[in-house]
Amino acid sequence: MTQFRRVVTGHDEHGRSCFITDGPSPHIRCRSPGSTIVHEMWRTSGSPADNSGSAETALGPYSLTPAEGGSAFRVIVYPPDTQRLAALARERSEAHDDGSGRAKALDKGSPRHPGFHKTDTIDYAIVLKGEIWALMEEGETLLKAGDVLVQRGTNHAWSNRTEEPAVLAFVLIDAKAAP
Repeated sequence: MTQFRRVVTGHDEHGRSCFITDGPSPHIRCRSPGSTIVHEMWRTSGSPADNSGSAETALGPYSLTPAEGGSAFRVIVYPPDTQRLAALARERSEAHDDGSGRAKALDKGSPRHPGFHKTDTIDYAIVLKGEIWALMEEGETLLKAGDVLVQRGTNHAWSNRTEEPAVLAFVLIDAKAAP
């Protein structure tokens, strides 16, 4: 499994800047074999964010969406659809819940891709490695390493049509619901 190094800064007892953690992401989630692997890097519970203290924020129950008024930063590894589509079918049949109560209920997806979903967030997605298709209800576009997608509360899905994993970094920020 791919590991990502996470370095977090903070303040020492004298108020001087320092490194408070340096190591792999502390919370990695994979619902089932062939599913996406989510490396939770950091979460905030509100805005403006609280930079005091050194408490770990990436642990605890997983939630697809950030806390109300908060944000989430994660790196997600998307396996090829040849593996992921079977995992999505298993997960839907087992009715997994993200625990947040804020994500829109996942329907049966779309005839185009079963991974369609919608959240009340604005997401900044950066392709770090590989390529992936961003699917909307109307249209799709291929994103490659270095590309950025700003996802504004739309119903969407991700499709990796290659045989290599695609790696994306995401910043999700709580947002007002889109019409």
